[in-house]
Amino acid sequence: MLPFWIALQFLSSLPITLPGMPKPQELGSSLLFYPLVGALFGGVLWGVSALLAGTPLMLHAALLLTVWVMLSGGLHLDGLADSADAWLGGFGDRERTLTIMKDPRSGPIAVVTLVLVLLLKFCALLALIEQQQAMALLIVPLIGRSALLGVFLTTPYVRAGGLGQALADHLPRKAGWWVLVLSAAVCVALAGYAGLWALMLATLGFVWLRHLMMRRLAGTTGDTAGALLELLEVLMLVGLAL
Repeated sequence: MLPFWIALQFLSSLPITLPGMPKPQELGSSLLFYPLVGALFGGVLWGVSALLAGTPLMLHAALLLTVWVMLSGGLHLDGLADSADAWLGGFGDRERTLTIMKDPRSGPIAVVTLVLVLLLKFCALLALIEQQQAMALLIVPLIGRSALLGVFLTTPYVRAGGLGQALADHLPRKAGWWVLVLSAAVCVALAGYAGLWALMLATLGFVWLRHLMMRRLAGTTGDTAGALLELLEVLMLVGLAL
């Protein structure tokens, strides 16, 4: 079960303490549990939404979004901010883009991007609450974190060394594909046509964003993987709310 705890520690802000330094093989295997962490996030969000039933709708949506951000500690939003700065400031150059991504400071484009993404998430959550589409809260985090597994399965990791490289090098690929298939089946079983629609939107968004990453970087980084997750979640929430 250590790979699961590694995944939960990395993807969440929960106070998880590991017994020691994980082996590279355990790091790679932890990717297989990313969808499960997403499912746990979805369960928490669904439960919180149920507890908030009857509160004013805008407050309900705002509190739900706050819990969503706090669960991950803003990890993927940070990747989105870094990627947004790098994509604009890189001027199409690979090395310049990678260099800007490593800069911890956030420029105006990062701030604007975060505001727009959070605004869209808030409005979509508000619409989904009004429409009583609680199942969206279960499947969107699951699909989003499955996409992280998908990007490591299909896309080269371009920063040598570090955690991301260990994940990519030691990922059990055959098992990874089976986990993706199982995750998709769970989404459809939970949400029916809505789950199928969310999967279609996520697949289209994934293919397009991966194309952008390959064209600019010839691969992915931790930041671009986080950006992909955030953008896919927004796409699915908006698509389900329309």
